[in-house]
Amino acid sequence: HKCFDCGQRFHSVVYRALGWAAWKTYVGRPETDTTRAQGMGMLGTALQQNERLEEALPILEAHLTLTRRYWSHNPGNILSPKGNLASCLEDMGRRAEALVLKREVYASHVDIFGASDGNTIGNGLNLANSLLELGFCDDAHTFVRDQLLPVA
Repeated sequence: HKCFDCGQRFHSVVYRALGWAAWKTYVGRPETDTTRAQGMGMLGTALQQNERLEEALPILEAHLTLTRRYWSHNPGNILSPKGNLASCLEDMGRRAEALVLKREVYASHVDIFGASDGNTIGNGLNLANSLLELGFCDDAHTFVRDQLLPVA
């Protein structure tokens, strides 16, 4: 989501306004409409990025549920909504819940894209960071040594 004139990524209240506009524009479409689902996801992400976490959480949860219901035939479809929900939970201080989702996202990335994929490695680094933040230093060390370093 970038400005057509300057190429800068939208942020702050502009991104939140675009999220609401996307949702309001497409909310009347059927649940199975991908554009409607993308609008919901954009709104949730925009609210999270604007630190409106209590508002973002139910939207991100609904977006993940919707994606699982209608687009689970491609497991890759679930990765972004699940990762966004994990990020929101982490921002809310619910790190243990976020860690569970981050483990699932990383494992799915490995299964779908392979261990050496750039996004897989990025998700692995996020997972290792979450382990460290929760005080699981030995687990983080083992994970990085056994999972991430061999593919770097």
